Amino acid sequence: MRVGITGHRGLDAGVERRVRAMLEQVVGDYDPAGLVGVSCLADGPDSWFAEAVVKRGGRLEAVIPAAGYRDGLPDWHHATYDALLRQASETHETGMGESTSEAHMAGSEILVDLSDELLAVWDGKPARGYGGTADVVAYAKRNGVPVRVLWPDGAVR
Repeated sequence: MRVGITGHRGLDAGVERRVRAMLEQVVGDYDPAGLVGVSCLADGPDSWFAEAVVKRGGRLEAVIPAAGYRDGLPDWHHATYDALLRQASETHETGMGESTSEAHMAGSEILVDLSDELLAVWDGKPARGYGGTADVVAYAKRNGVPVRVLWPDGAVR
């Protein structure tokens, strides 16, 4: 089963704990022998999911939205990003250079196209900018990829 991830970044510590627990539980439901997690490895749900897949014994594939993607991530996340990227069995690239909203959406489209199911850590609200979680969910639905929304009751971002 190839499972992709999309989700809101910048969640507070309380929401993070709850989302991490939800991701661990969902990942635990898959047979690790056939599990392939597909992630852009951004800070937040992307990397939490990737860590859960690796911990469970699944395979990780990384999607790199742009050559400059890593530099656009927070400095504090670089070590995690690098470690997860080293554990990826395969990487997929958009071929774009600059880490823009368009590159992020192009990366998300590749991610969805590679996935049998998309997990979305999503509050159900419209995207705050092009390529946000809501846009990725809409793309998946338009393309027939099932979406499983994970959002803790009462959580806000």
